[in-house]
Formats: sequence, C-alpha cells, structure tokens
Amino acid sequence: MLDNAPRGTICIEDIEIGMTRSLRKLVSDRDISLFAEVSTDHNPVHLDEGYAQDTIFQGRIAHGMLTASLISAVIGEQLPGHGTVYLGQSLKFMAPVRPGDMVAAHVTVTAIDHARRRVTLETHCAVGDTVVLKGEALVLAPSRKFD
Repeated sequence: MLDNAPRGTICIEDIEIGMTRSLRKLVSDRDISLFAEVSTDHNPVHLDEGYAQDTIFQGRIAHGMLTASLISAVIGEQLPGHGTVYLGQSLKFMAPVRPGDMVAAHVTVTAIDHARRRVTLETHCAVGDTVVLKGEALVLAPSRKFD
C-alpha cells in the first residue's frame, strides 16, 4: 500500500522553509524479498525467521536502506520532486522496521540556498509514534530558469 501526495515538481523559486511532504507504505514480505534481490543483501536477519529469532531483533526486520528509500521517494516524487538531484543524505537508524509495519516517511525544508539551488531537508521515518530513522538530505532542486 502506498499513500502518496500528488507527484510532480516544486521548483526552487516556490520552495519555502517549513514545507513538508510525506508518504506511507506498508512494508511487505515481498518488498523485503525484492529489495534483497535488487541490493544483493541476503542477510538472513531480513529473510530467515528462524535465524532472526536468535538475534537482538527477535524476528525478521526490513533492510534499513529499504526504509531509507522511502525518503528518496518523497524527495524524488514530491519535494522538490521530479528533476531533483540528491547530493547527500545522513541517516541514523533508531528502531527496526518489521514485515507488516506501516512506515510514514517525512521530509521538511530546513534551509534554502537559492543561488546554488540547494535545499536542506530534515528527514525521518516512523512506525506509529516510534521514529525508526532520522537524518538530513541535501538536494539540488529544479528551477524554472533551467526548463
């Protein structure tokens, strides 16, 4: 399930401090399996319940970068949106995401450098009231001047 705001582009000329966008996604077993295939990360903590039961997580968890990819989806589809170039992302993983969890990914504009078309975004993902990932992204935003 993907609950997403309208897709498109917000150009640098229209971005304001405090703007926020988000999406929600139910993380499924299929998502985890597909991510393992694409990333080639077949760590059994993600794929083998028996193995994962004997870890600190006491059960399977989604790949951290699968969760982080939801931040990328918000940035690339909503804020700033199509035409955005990722320049950097810091991430801190706070809690595990498990199969069946509904993850809400949020981005908020915290700084804008109009001259260089750079936007700094606070990023985080949550499952319910639990923040599972937080960080900061720096992106190059699209501009109407370069259409």
